Amino acid sequence: MLSVPVYDTNGRQIGTETIDAALLGGEVNFALLKQAVVMYHANRRQGTVATKSRGEVEGSTRKLYRQKGTGRARAGNLRTPVRRGGGHAFAKKPRDFRQTMPAKMRRLARNQAVLAKIQSQDAAIIDGLQLTAPKTAPLARLLAQVQADRGCVLATDGWDVNVYKSGRNIPRTEITDVAGLNAGQVLSRRKLLFTRAAFAKFRELAAGGAAVRE
Repeated sequence: MLSVPVYDTNGRQIGTETIDAALLGGEVNFALLKQAVVMYHANRRQGTVATKSRGEVEGSTRKLYRQKGTGRARAGNLRTPVRRGGGHAFAKKPRDFRQTMPAKMRRLARNQAVLAKIQSQDAAIIDGLQLTAPKTAPLARLLAQVQADRGCVLATDGWDVNVYKSGRNIPRTEITDVAGLNAGQVLSRRKLLFTRAAFAKFRELAAGGAAVRE
């Protein structure tokens, strides 16, 4: 069994929660995590770059001047890539970089990303995290107390609007619903934090094999 430390909102450890390593895949498959991270990064690429080839640039195809006898270097038409205003030799065109993985692989990658964080002691649970209004200072202070101010993912049970608005302008901090947690998010930050309700929900998701978004 793996143990995850539990902290109160003042940053003091008040206990631990346990989770079965077998529920998360038992052993970290680094090749699977690498494939998942590459997929998530590829899916974030916009792919809308476009430049004109020599066939798309406006201008005559007439040779500028004769090949020999002028004393100047040889020159073709205005569209040649070596001249200013000419087309690109290898023009870039819009393309789709999107990759995909089977749902079972995405679920396993998510679980093993969490397993890796727990094994490296970079996962924790925050008990009693409730904000009555959006306020950045208390949340930033809590993250500093649990040593998560250098980057973390904070998973909540459902969308907690006050927590989300409080943390969205904290650098290197991502607030997300635990149901949408994926391997790319988990591995992109130093620390992984759960609310107590979110950790219970994650345990259910890991046991039940719920879908993971791309």
